[in-house]
Amino acid sequence: MVTKFTLFSACLCRSVSRIGDGGGGSSGIGEAVARELARCGARVVLATRNAVRGEEAAWRIRRDTGNPEVLFMPLDLSSLRSVHAFAAAFLQQEPNLHLLINNAGEQHSTDGFSLPFQVNHLGHFLLTQLLLQRLQSSAPSRVLIVASSAHQAGRLCMAKLGQPPPGPFAAFQDYCNSKLANVLHARQLAARLQGTGVTAYAVHPGFVHTQLFRHTPLWLQPLWTPLSRFCFRSAAEGARTVLFCATQDGLQPFSGCYFADCRPLQPCAQGRDDAAARELWERSERLLGLQPSLCTPVE
Repeated sequence: MVTKFTLFSACLCRSVSRIGDGGGGSSGIGEAVARELARCGARVVLATRNAVRGEEAAWRIRRDTGNPEVLFMPLDLSSLRSVHAFAAAFLQQEPNLHLLINNAGEQHSTDGFSLPFQVNHLGHFLLTQLLLQRLQSSAPSRVLIVASSAHQAGRLCMAKLGQPPPGPFAAFQDYCNSKLANVLHARQLAARLQGTGVTAYAVHPGFVHTQLFRHTPLWLQPLWTPLSRFCFRSAAEGARTVLFCATQDGLQPFSGCYFADCRPLQPCAQGRDDAAARELWERSERLLGLQPSLCTPVE
């Protein structure tokens, strides 16, 4: 993807393109981030599984920003076949990639893995690997992985990676584990890409009132919906740290870091564990059937 420049606040960020995926590009934070990048002149690809919502979001952004270079491409992170198909189509269509934003919404897995783990981690891991050479050839470029402070409650059991955790709060624990995987993925990706001109960041947008809350149980919605609107950030507010990491100059020394409120913060203990990050990377490759020699970045 080619643009002349992207402006955000007072900083100049050259030739930015953006991939939003997993349903995150057609609403909520994904659309808010895409709109700001398009307003600044970037060529933007929205990637989401819902074609109607994706096309509508792209049309709204073109209308609101006057930027005709806002496109939609189908991508379903809950299907590894779809991830492969998207990457192949993108690589054939777009000669450059300067910014990859991995942001997922709620989906349903079809490949036998835990739903949050596949959509939030494995799908993004695979997509990033498939686009890695294009990111390197387009350097300087960035990979943003939308994480969460919920990673602090994550407890990854590497021997059972991709399997739902036990217990009465399994769904919540599963989500927290996937967010911890996001933090570790960014950390290891940065280490492996050191010196290539590609940097990586894990980003916590804050607790955002988005369409994810439409799946709140019906009996809880009368209480939860007004409370969440009062207590949580808007999508535009949640987009701020994502946009900061996407465009701010001088962030290279912070590659691999976890960001919240536009500044680097220390993640939980396991989120700082380089051995855990390496093991997660290697096990993710094996789960996806990837050959390490084909996925190792240039040293």
